[in-house]
Amino acid sequence: MTRAAEVRFENVTKSYGGSATAVRDVSFTIPAGTLCTLLGPSGCGKTTTLRMIAGLEYPTSGRVLIGGRDVSALPPAERDVSMVFQSYALFPHMNVLENVGYGLAVSRQPKARVREAALAALESVGLSGFGERLPSELSGGQQQRVAVARALVLEPAVLLFDEPLSNLDARLRRRMREEIRDLQQRLGVTVAYVTHDQAEALAISDKIIVMNQAVIAQEGTPRDLYEQPANAFVAGFVGEANRLDATLSHREGELAKVTLGPATLTLPHRGAREGAIQLAVRPEAIALHDAADPAAMLRGTVSKAAYLGGLMEYTLATEAGDMFVIDPHTNRMRGVGEPVGISLGGKGVAVLPA
Repeated sequence: MTRAAEVRFENVTKSYGGSATAVRDVSFTIPAGTLCTLLGPSGCGKTTTLRMIAGLEYPTSGRVLIGGRDVSALPPAERDVSMVFQSYALFPHMNVLENVGYGLAVSRQPKARVREAALAALESVGLSGFGERLPSELSGGQQQRVAVARALVLEPAVLLFDEPLSNLDARLRRRMREEIRDLQQRLGVTVAYVTHDQAEALAISDKIIVMNQAVIAQEGTPRDLYEQPANAFVAGFVGEANRLDATLSHREGELAKVTLGPATLTLPHRGAREGAIQLAVRPEAIALHDAADPAAMLRGTVSKAAYLGGLMEYTLATEAGDMFVIDPHTNRMRGVGEPVGISLGGKGVAVLPA
């Protein structure tokens, strides 16, 4: 149904006059047929970047290429892209079938062709039989699928999503993100997806581009960003991370000795020099023991405890600083003030490059 195209930014800057720069000298590639998420806090430039792919904004400098073609100055209709907006933007006076076929109808396609394509698009998003309903007669998740079908009916080379799940409750968000990912893989279309939700980005993406203050902080696979964050911002934004002061010594090849309080670890140094460093320690990389357990590397005391059904969350005061811990062992609930032993797994513990 669709044909995928590569998206490439070459040194793109978007300024609005004066000192207001929304995107600064950004370069990246979204390979054809992949789902790439633009992730970051509000005001980081991710939505402006998406709008420059769509042609709703034009770069101040640099080039935007789709399928190898420079589209930097082209209007949206000439870019072979479709966009699903946060608000869905469905026409309330049109039924579902008319909403889905609207883009083809305004381009003066034959009515039979419009109807056939709209029905096929509805089937692809699991809404066969809903064509005669009005948007007001649909749930939020169904409206979101209608918006996706309306974008797909144009058979775009690139499909764009701007915070498409932000209006849905938590349970429906999870189901809809899975449906979007399944659809993208089934059709093989290139998708650029904007969100500020880290779990959403980790769950659906082939590639994540993390933006902060108008530039790219890091790009890579979800595993790369989670396990090997490039800096403290990425470590703290992509999932939870404890930032702990440590000392690096004795580099040998890719590895180095790292001292954290009384504990000594062997970790990849990731280019950090000998001396004071910071570690990013994921909460689930911390294992708790009884205080006297010889397997413990550090000692601490529980300062906060929260039961969340399938897991416990603890805040610990330790010899190496405060730590936030996620513990799946709810059968052993530790109380505030209880002394504990602590060990760190190799996975989820990373040196933050200088």
